[in-house]
Amino acid sequence: MKKTPLLNIALSRVVASLGHGDVLMIVDAGMPVPPGVELIDLAVTHGIPDFASVLNTVLAEMQVESHVIAEEMHERRPPALAVLNELNTVGRLGEQRLISHEALKQLSRSARAIVRTGECQPYTNIALVAGVVF
Repeated sequence: MKKTPLLNIALSRVVASLGHGDVLMIVDAGMPVPPGVELIDLAVTHGIPDFASVLNTVLAEMQVESHVIAEEMHERRPPALAVLNELNTVGRLGEQRLISHEALKQLSRSARAIVRTGECQPYTNIALVAGVVF
């Protein structure tokens, strides 16, 4: 049995397979997933699981060098933005890059995988760029 909190087999496998610079996205229930990109669909119903819980669980196993969010997230201020700001303050997400929501959708085409949550707040999406532990 694993000692870390991440129990989902598919998600654990993807995190373990990431190399430096690879992108893993955690997204809300409405974010489109491009053809050919692996989808790990955790969504059960509205809000379950929520974005923050999935993000915090992934961060328990993934080394993050930087992250990308949509500028619209700062404009619309979904509840998850407070979580991201707190994680930024303690240095768990690395450098932040802001791009348009449309550009984030384009970036999703190059993601190793996209994790869909049950989050139903618009623009609650993040692209995590894998770092190294050495």
